Order: sequence, then structure tokens, then C-alpha cells
Amino acid sequence: MSRARHAVRLLVACTCLLTPGCGALSRLSNLGRPPELTQTADPTKQETWRPVSMPMPAREATPNEANALWRQGARAFFKDQRAAAVGDVVTIVVSMNDTANMKNVTSADRTSKEAMGIPNMFGMESLLPKTIADPAKLFTANSANNNTGTGQIQRNEAVLLRLAGVVTQVLPNGNLVVVARQEFRVNSELRELQVTGVIRPQDIASNNTVLHDRMAEARIAYGGRGQLTEVQTGRWGQQLADILLPF
Repeated sequence: MSRARHAVRLLVACTCLLTPGCGALSRLSNLGRPPELTQTADPTKQETWRPVSMPMPAREATPNEANALWRQGARAFFKDQRAAAVGDVVTIVVSMNDTANMKNVTSADRTSKEAMGIPNMFGMESLLPKTIADPAKLFTANSANNNTGTGQIQRNEAVLLRLAGVVTQVLPNGNLVVVARQEFRVNSELRELQVTGVIRPQDIASNNTVLHDRMAEARIAYGGRGQLTEVQTGRWGQQLADILLPF
């Protein structure tokens, strides 16, 4: 019995090794337990992280004014509690309610008829045998074309999220690059939230929050992994067949 189990395990391992990209090894490692949470870490240390380069205006020299209480670029006389430097935390509010409804109907109908004949041609039409052709009906053509098309798109998406992000860069013009990540696990399902983008300091509200529609180059991802996600996702073999099969 132990030999049979060992053979089955070996067969499963070989199958997983021969099918790269299917994630079978990762799924087998989590067999019987919920997916593991990602450790909290610096997002700039990830292999996929790259610094953002944006078009910048020319720098202007800050004039030195004697006995001046106002500092160039300051937003208040007192210390601002809003995010302004690398490592500061800012709350990102994603409030999206997108609705689209489009319907398009086209209809085209065309009928044509062509006829050609020589009923009179210097009396030579009488020389043609009636059994071969009627000179008045030498050529007749009919055509009909009917085309009808109907298309409809209906979409309704509503997303409301609040998550805290970290400032990873301060661009030369003062704009902030923000990266926000959040994970939470319920039973055997892990939900992942990711938001990245560039914000202006003046768009940060007094409660240190910023709306997603004020973010440039925004990238918002909301998904998950776990048992429920696997059930709702088609198998890799079926996805491959859908791509390759022409019918």
C-alpha cells in the first residue's frame, strides 16, 4: 500500500514538473490549509518595483527674503500632518461607480435587377432560332442582399475601498508616488488589494485622505486566491484549449 502511495505521489510530482506555469506545486503545498499571508515588507525591495520617471518642470530658485515667515512651497504656517515625505502614510479612497449601456442596431436591404436584350437588329434577330435564344431576353440578372446586425453592451461596476499606502518617492516637482497594499483572509479565501499612482500634495485632504480619481497613472487591483477563487477559475487546460482550438 505504501508503494502505491509513493508511486501516486511520484506521478503527481512528475506531472507538475512537466506542466510549468500551472501553479500546481504551489497549490499542492497549500493542500489542507488556507493560503499564507505575504509578510509586511518594503515595496521598493520587490523585484518588480521600478522608480517612476515623470515629466518635470524646470526648477526655480527660491529667493531668500529677510524676516519672512513664509517658506516657499509651504502650505501653512504650522506643521502639516498630511503625507509629504518618503515613508509617510496616506489613506487612499477608491469610490468607483461605473455604468455603461450601449445598444447599436443596423439594417441594410438591397434588391437589384438587370435585363438586356436585342429585340430589333436590322431584321437579323429573325435569323436566330427561337429554341436557342430569345433576342429580347439575351441577359437577365437578379440579386438581393439583406444584412441585419444588433449589438448591446451593459456594464455596472461599483467598488468602494479604503486602504493606507506609503509614499515611496517624492518627485522633483513635489508630487508623491504612493504604493498601497492590503491583504485579509477569511477562512480559506485570501483577498488582495493593490493601489499605486502619483498624487499631488494639494489633493490630500485635511484628514490625510486622497480620492483615486486624483491619482495619475493609477493602477488598482482587487482580487484574491483560495478555494473559492480556484472553483471560479477555469482549469489551465481548458484555457489553453480555448486559445488554440479554432472552433
